[in-house]
Amino acid sequence: MENSSVQLNDLPDEILMMIFKKLHNITLLYSLSDVNIRLNKIVHDSIFTNRLTLANFVPSRLILQMYSSIYFAYPLSVLVLDRFCAHILSNIHQKVKWLDLESSSMERIFLSTNYPNLVGIALYNIHLENAVHLFS
Repeated sequence: MENSSVQLNDLPDEILMMIFKKLHNITLLYSLSDVNIRLNKIVHDSIFTNRLTLANFVPSRLILQMYSSIYFAYPLSVLVLDRFCAHILSNIHQKVKWLDLESSSMERIFLSTNYPNLVGIALYNIHLENAVHLFS
């Protein structure tokens, strides 16, 4: 038998959707947005864009100092955040219904585009002064 290879683009949309549902939405959007028209259509589907967690989480037992929550939130890398704020969020902003954000990047994310269908946000590691400044 000859060597054969199957590329991502060779798979039917249904199979790609099943695979993509197993991945973290942010990783999926960061990796496959703007690769080609077909993948763009799939990864920009509301299944992957209606709730975005634009933060990383680590179990608090791995942090020396204990926090009140089970997980500690820390920001996305600068490269990932740059791409989301400059390109990805403006393409999917109308599909976003919920955002999970951590304090150091939330202002930049809010200012990158408007979110007309946003119904909820979860804020992590936020200080009262920052919340008052941002939401007043």
